[in-house]
Amino acid sequence: MTNNERQTALWLASVFSLRMLGLFMILPVFALYAEHLRGNTPALAGLAIGVYGFSQALFQIPFGFLSDRYGRKRMIYLGLLIFALGSVVAALADSIWAVILGRALQGGGAVSAAVMALAADLTREEHRIKVMAFIGITIGLSFAVSMIMGPVLNGWIGVPGIFWLTGLFALLGMAVVRFQVPDPTVSRVHRDAEPVASQFGRVLFDGQLLRLNFGIFTLHLLLTATFVAVPLALRDAGLASGKHWEVYLPALLFSMAAMVPFIIVAEKQHRLKPVFLGAILLLALTEFGLLTLHDSVLEISLLMLAFFTGFNLLEATLPSLIAKMAPPDAKGTAMGVYSSSQFLGAFAGGALGGLLHGRVGLQGVFAFATLGALAWLLVAWTMRNPSYLSSYLLNVGALDEGQAWDLAARLTQVPGVAEAVVIAADGVAYLKVDRHALDEAALRAYAATER
Repeated sequence: MTNNERQTALWLASVFSLRMLGLFMILPVFALYAEHLRGNTPALAGLAIGVYGFSQALFQIPFGFLSDRYGRKRMIYLGLLIFALGSVVAALADSIWAVILGRALQGGGAVSAAVMALAADLTREEHRIKVMAFIGITIGLSFAVSMIMGPVLNGWIGVPGIFWLTGLFALLGMAVVRFQVPDPTVSRVHRDAEPVASQFGRVLFDGQLLRLNFGIFTLHLLLTATFVAVPLALRDAGLASGKHWEVYLPALLFSMAAMVPFIIVAEKQHRLKPVFLGAILLLALTEFGLLTLHDSVLEISLLMLAFFTGFNLLEATLPSLIAKMAPPDAKGTAMGVYSSSQFLGAFAGGALGGLLHGRVGLQGVFAFATLGALAWLLVAWTMRNPSYLSSYLLNVGALDEGQAWDLAARLTQVPGVAEAVVIAADGVAYLKVDRHALDEAALRAYAATER
């Protein structure tokens, strides 16, 4: 990658990080804070935790489409401004309904698709997958940091202070986009990085992708439902809210180390499906453990280590499975639907978790999460074994339709190329390849010939 591409990846990843920190720092502390808000009920507290997911799912794909028409940066500025406004509303709130409004506004500033499209505009095809992977890793690290910093900051500045800080993060994100991220020379649709309207039917009726979308929906349902209950369980077990980070920090650190061997086995030894199913089973066992053993800090700490191990492993493998199973020219659409499913899961987990907490207590939340994980295990069991192929993009220049069809046929003859789709309007070949067998020199020779 060029230095400009590396800088673009770094700065756009920082925009994602600032926004994700703002969304997730509230997760481990809000259930306790909500008890002091006017009009609060457990159901409304759960809704406040998860409602950002509903508005995020509702607006993220439209924001991406609008960025094609009105400009990437313009839509990112608008989204971050809406996010900052939601943070201010939540910070000033003295009632649960005002916080719900603020959280909904935060989710409404749905810039993910526009940021990904901007990243695609500013990077060459052959390096775009690296850039997207870097952004994905940064998002994962932001989640881990937010789970630790939320309880720490709650002890220093309280939940309203965290909301004020998240508003500041949004404004910092706008400054990064304005002063550090270059303006794209040309903006166009990138099928590998953003949704394409004509591809939705193809993606939504793909049985394998539907299984994965159900998976990410359930994973984030489990996450938000669990954190409707776990902060309360830790408080009831005698741990002050300002010390909850003492549970989350070691659990996150050890879980990140614990998942590495499984990732290696899954990808290097082609054991992805067994590892995937094992991680779902681990989540089911963890939720059952929380159902039966949530009376001591030690018990909860050990179970949170298991939870984060399973969660982080699944959070890492699900995008890999989407990339392996999505049609080569519909990866961006598949990822858009996947992301919407993720946010809808967060909404459902918060809303249903809060409702169950109000009606049947903490045990009802953990029982619901256990059943949700078991349902996912049954769905995932029917998933086919994934092909161990990677996405590969090749700039082939301007072509007419006949040349595109002919080039696609010839590319499939190159060793290591399993699928090839050439879109004449894009000037890009979208490939699925076996990188161990791929003859990259032959691919580049074809591309150079066409240009």
